[in-house]
Amino acid sequence: MDDIARHVGLSRTTVSFVINGRTDVQISDKSRQRVWDAVKELGYRPNAGAQSLASKRTNLIGLITDITASPFGGGIIHGAQKAAWELGKLLLIVSSEGDSAMESAALEMLLGRRIEGVIFATQSHRLITLPDSASEVPTVLVHCFDQARAFPSVLPDEISGGYIGTRRLIEAGHRRVALINLDPGLPATVGRQIGYERALAEAGIPVDPRLIATGHATATGGFQCTAALLELEQAPTAIFCGTDRMAMGAYDAIKERGLRIPQDIGVVGYDNQEIIASFLRPPLTTVALPFDQMGAAAIGMLAALASGATGEQLILSGPLIERASA
Repeated sequence: MDDIARHVGLSRTTVSFVINGRTDVQISDKSRQRVWDAVKELGYRPNAGAQSLASKRTNLIGLITDITASPFGGGIIHGAQKAAWELGKLLLIVSSEGDSAMESAALEMLLGRRIEGVIFATQSHRLITLPDSASEVPTVLVHCFDQARAFPSVLPDEISGGYIGTRRLIEAGHRRVALINLDPGLPATVGRQIGYERALAEAGIPVDPRLIATGHATATGGFQCTAALLELEQAPTAIFCGTDRMAMGAYDAIKERGLRIPQDIGVVGYDNQEIIASFLRPPLTTVALPFDQMGAAAIGMLAALASGATGEQLILSGPLIERASA
């Protein structure tokens, strides 16, 4: 600011008022323009460290996550980054690779940079254990939760997703709807099956345990489960797959038997993993996980916490993405 003041022949105080956007002082438009011209000419940048000391705000938010290498969970990062930018905040992203020691070290480094809050995000819906120092700043969990539910979290509505996907197949006229689910006991597995059974009950269709299989969230699992389901004496006429990867395997098993999708058998997936769903033939109808909205909501929750609000659990539903497989 001293350099700019000397360059334009104005006081340092005047330069400071202009740069900091003070409108409650009388400075001519010509003088303001001279200051901004000098800012550009001299390459002036505010000292963020000095500003944060003065204002006691760094405008930095930490995001610790294991999804940076995930093919489809990056929407959380995208949504959070966009929402943070709109609030004038900068997101510092650290990949933890699911390593608890790395998460603790990353949080310590972020705290040393005086972050205003931190988000922990995971690629799968699961229980996590947080570092003790997480309680030192506002903290929000995305796609995960802590054992005591002490921290606010943003989670997908797995029950709604299971219901929507199954109902779509029922509305297409199917009565024998199979479910190929994820590994037993996972929050997503439990929720999606509850939704599946709820849709069947609403339509007056009894649950047939023979039509529920575990595909381990892989294409191979989807193929094997579908092949076994199609060998049943009363084979399903539709399959709701707990992931798009399993749906990809289901497609192969269906086509190996000479069946057509959706004319002979309908298929609905889950995740809306674009690289799979859009390029299968026919393109896959699937339930989307609301990753972008979850990331954005986490930033909003951090802002609310900073204003004194109490945390909560927010559950977001994802839409059905219609394509051509159901």
